[in-house]
Amino acid sequence: MSLPPEKASELKQIIHQQLLKMDVHGRIREVLAETIREELAPEHQQLSTEGLIKALRQRGIIDDVMKEIKFVTDVNEKERTSPPKPSTHFVDREPPILKKTNIDPTRRYLYLQVLGGKAFLDHLQEPEPLPGQICSTFTLCLHFRNQRFRSKPVPCACEPDFQDGFLLEIHKDSLGDGSKMVDATTMLSICDPVHMVLIKTDTFGETTLVASYFLEWRSVLAAENGITNVAVELLGVGTESKVSVGILNIRLEMYPQLNKTLSSEITSTQFTLERQKTAEKERLFLVYAKQWWREYLQIRPTHNTRLVKIFAQDENGVNRPVCSYVRPLRAGRLLDTPRQAARFVSVLGHERAAVIGGGGGKQEQWCTLLAFLCRNKGDCEDHANLLCSLLLGFGLEAFVCVGTKAKGVPHTWVMTCGSDETITFWESLTGHRYIHRPINPDDPPLVEQPKPLYPYRTIGCIFNHQKFFGNCQPSDAVEVCVFDLHNESKWKPMSAEAIKSVCPPGATSSVPPFPPLCASTIDAAVTSNEIEVQLRILVSEHRKDLGLSTVWDDQLSYLLSPALAAYELERTTGVSAGNEEFQDAVRRAVPDGHTFKGFPIHFVHRNARRAFATCLRSTFCEDIICCRGDQVRLAVRVRVFTYPESACAVWIMFACKYRSVL
Repeated sequence: MSLPPEKASELKQIIHQQLLKMDVHGRIREVLAETIREELAPEHQQLSTEGLIKALRQRGIIDDVMKEIKFVTDVNEKERTSPPKPSTHFVDREPPILKKTNIDPTRRYLYLQVLGGKAFLDHLQEPEPLPGQICSTFTLCLHFRNQRFRSKPVPCACEPDFQDGFLLEIHKDSLGDGSKMVDATTMLSICDPVHMVLIKTDTFGETTLVASYFLEWRSVLAAENGITNVAVELLGVGTESKVSVGILNIRLEMYPQLNKTLSSEITSTQFTLERQKTAEKERLFLVYAKQWWREYLQIRPTHNTRLVKIFAQDENGVNRPVCSYVRPLRAGRLLDTPRQAARFVSVLGHERAAVIGGGGGKQEQWCTLLAFLCRNKGDCEDHANLLCSLLLGFGLEAFVCVGTKAKGVPHTWVMTCGSDETITFWESLTGHRYIHRPINPDDPPLVEQPKPLYPYRTIGCIFNHQKFFGNCQPSDAVEVCVFDLHNESKWKPMSAEAIKSVCPPGATSSVPPFPPLCASTIDAAVTSNEIEVQLRILVSEHRKDLGLSTVWDDQLSYLLSPALAAYELERTTGVSAGNEEFQDAVRRAVPDGHTFKGFPIHFVHRNARRAFATCLRSTFCEDIICCRGDQVRLAVRVRVFTYPESACAVWIMFACKYRSVL
């Protein structure tokens, strides 16, 4: 194998450094002197190369060098043969092997180190975790200019031991000439903050959003040697958005070092100008929104009771225009179709924002996309905003609808307008789609009207990243609503220019940029097997408590797989397939005179014990698990379908066959 001259010289340099590191030269000199002194006669003070190599081999020096070289070769071979993984994949099961990162010398980087935390007073009484003990953990998630990072989980404590470093590329989204090294002045104009989200994971795997913080990193541009240390105070979320939850010690460093740093006056002036510009835009939009609302109320006094939502609070308690929560989001190669996107959004967990105290009121909290994705669960508004963004990314004309469901419960869902004027509702929590056919209240009684299948009752407004419409039809009932958005007598529009001023790309730093979606880190086959093994143990123990023996039929368990795959396919595409083959296989597997029972169930979590407890609440499932009879054979099959962001759909099917005894 021939190498180019520059590679050959590089290889020689590596070998030379390895020999120096092991002090091989010194050991050779010792062996040479010893061999000459002991083994050669004084009159023959000459030693051949072969003799020296023989002496080195006898003393194990060559073996030591070869072992070292073999080790390096193995690592290189492993790196060469293993498929490349994106930087956004994190698997915490094995201790991470620190590797050198390839750094483009023509690019500028920000090295962000998290050097521990303090004053997390909620965990003041947290006991020290014992070795191997499962405990609650903190995980820090970062997003900066289309790059995402995740820290190693650390045990929850008053002073959590965060020791992580993240290399953020400043030039990720090319500004002007991509091959040109970005200087301090250009970086000062990059107003994207580093979005930091702190997640707590309890011993059952449940996640909680602890804090969401936007770090202003550009102070490092005025720091000596391009290094600065920052103590970041994290505030709580929702009702606790004014309460401190802890402090993170952060060190920022520019790489390569800046040739010329900026003065602190320049950076502070830039920050002040940006804040003033943003505040002025928001003030003007607020003035416009008030005027628009007054005009809307003058159309009909009853409009005051309609759910027309112009602003919404994020997790930090900041009021932002609803249009800023939506923008076209492309999923790359992670999602292939709009319906698959709807399925992905539906398997993210649904959880209402926590309310302190009673009264049954709903705490409003529209999460930023990073906080929603990192927590892997959120309220219906978070699901609807994400689904609308993905559908816009797929080129559809999509809107978020704000209205109510049965009993006047506030709700949000998604609507798409087809080029043939077909209106389709998408329920973001389930992935279901409904075609909307309005009822004409002026039709004679004998005219048959379409019966709505959707659960929505009223609709107050619709919006996306560019448009906002208030419903000004005589009735806000969805079933009689006509979605002719060009007719201002039915839908009152907001100014597109006003919306553009406070929503990207026209807005400045007050609106956080959207993070990219990350591929799943879950191994579907391994996870399916783990849950299945745990369920078998739980079923066997449950039957043992009832005085029943348990015999598993592995072949019958395997035959359940096609059914689970068909269920997921139907949820994703709306098309049912493969049912005939499944039924035929079951008929062949169940002998004459035997009875077969099966019970499928679907979850969006991977907790086997929790799933089993839910299954036992079903009378039909309990009949299968606690089946009594002659020649009872039990089967269980688990199939995990993975989606981006570690979201997953878990299908479980319990089955049994037994001889029917009358």
